[in-house]
Amino acid sequence: MSGHQNAAAKLSELKDGQMKEVVVEGTSVLLARVGERCYAVGANCTHYGAPLVEGHLSGNRIVCPWHHACFDVRNGACEEPPAIDALPSYEVTISEDQIFVHVPEGGPDRRIPFMTKRDPKDARVFVVLGGGAAGYMAAQTLREDGFTGRVVIISKEDRLPYDRPNLSKDYLHGHAEPGWLPLRTEEFFSDFDIEVLRGKKVQSVDTASREISFTDGESVKYDSLLVATGAAPRKLPFQNDRQNNVFLLRSFDDADAVIASAGPAKRVVIVGSSFIGMEAAASLRQRGCEVTVVTPDETPMMKALGPEIGREFQKVHERNGVTFRLRESVKDFTGETDVEWVELGSGERIRADLVVVGIGVKPVADFLDGVELHADGGLITDEHMRIGDSVYAAGDIAHVPDFRTRESVRIEHWRTAMQQGRTAGHNMAGRPTQFAAVPFFWTTQFDVTLNYVGHAAAWDEILIEGDISGHDFIAFYIKDFRVMAAAGMNRDRELAFLEELIRLNMMPSPAELKDGSFDLLNGSLGRAKTSARAML
Repeated sequence: MSGHQNAAAKLSELKDGQMKEVVVEGTSVLLARVGERCYAVGANCTHYGAPLVEGHLSGNRIVCPWHHACFDVRNGACEEPPAIDALPSYEVTISEDQIFVHVPEGGPDRRIPFMTKRDPKDARVFVVLGGGAAGYMAAQTLREDGFTGRVVIISKEDRLPYDRPNLSKDYLHGHAEPGWLPLRTEEFFSDFDIEVLRGKKVQSVDTASREISFTDGESVKYDSLLVATGAAPRKLPFQNDRQNNVFLLRSFDDADAVIASAGPAKRVVIVGSSFIGMEAAASLRQRGCEVTVVTPDETPMMKALGPEIGREFQKVHERNGVTFRLRESVKDFTGETDVEWVELGSGERIRADLVVVGIGVKPVADFLDGVELHADGGLITDEHMRIGDSVYAAGDIAHVPDFRTRESVRIEHWRTAMQQGRTAGHNMAGRPTQFAAVPFFWTTQFDVTLNYVGHAAAWDEILIEGDISGHDFIAFYIKDFRVMAAAGMNRDRELAFLEELIRLNMMPSPAELKDGSFDLLNGSLGRAKTSARAML
């Protein structure tokens, strides 16, 4: 066996549940002790390269500190997205308290999970409608689970599946190259016999005959179907296709169109202060544009984060030159051809060279025959992501039972879509799996990042530990005397730990958080003698 085996550390230096990053012959390795066993895997997350030693070890499970991908420390297997590759795993031997790690020469920093290919004798056809996060993850999971029939991803876009969250962040800002965004290469899909039909628009799906019809007149039969068509951006009533300088921001093409129209000194109006709108505002301001955000809310992102955190993001934007028109509606766009003015409900007019509309999305599912839709147009699934006989749904389109409350919820998060796609893939492949994943999302605006774990559509109280203005805090969202979610800045390790507490149903009570009796990662809560609480 070629490679190097070096003494990496002393076993006595590692306590049970502790991790340590070491370097073996130039390779960064993460050591983790679980009971009397010691394991060694790649030190960096296969998603964006976060140092896993700064995350949380829960039994055999490592939670990444940045975007909460999870790995099995025993073999490096990827257990939770947004990572899609496993960690390299290294042989460990222990002799007289010395931990020896064998690192192969030229070994990669990641590995594709073991996946099957198509068997021509297997006539089954499993179709995935939608080339986004949920659709891609389901296709990979089918091959990981040993499905050997045809796997067909059908996408309305003329692209391979790509990293959508980057569109309003680094890509729009100009820090990410177009070639960085595809999740996989053409060769990957070819190697594992995953067909990707691009530029195909669905006309209808007949669930009785199990047939999908396309607008170009073609059709395809399926044995099992995943509907992962996501959601479409909402438009203002007076918005139309003739307004060439008014943009939505949902797809790769949308982002390219905004970039092509943006430039230094361009006057940009962002309609809406959701995460997409605020991220777009930050990115375009960093491109040198003059940016104004118009929102009917009293603070940005108020419905998701509450007023205190929303106000802090507003201050961050204002320090960087963004202007806000709060508690304002947009009444109309005016101009000869392109929009020249954005008219507000108050009567004020704002000059605009381009407008980005970010006022939410609506599910895309009206092409399904024989399936009852939710009032918002989404699809109602059971805990196995099933909506009918051999038909499943996942992603922004799906109302799924919350494993904690059993309430059906629809969550528009990239990672949640991937988690649901993975669960759907398991069930399609014949591995009964209930959806019990913890939601997580992140936003980065200018140099400020906030992470959010759990889900709270509404709350009775927000318990804040730390300093919001100093960007060092955790906010706990409490509903019916139960902590439903937490958001924070510069508390990566704690939030990784909190995800595990939610997953294992071990989250402390609000009373324990308030009186400081719960020790969150060696007293991060206990160090604060008093907490600010927002009663809403």
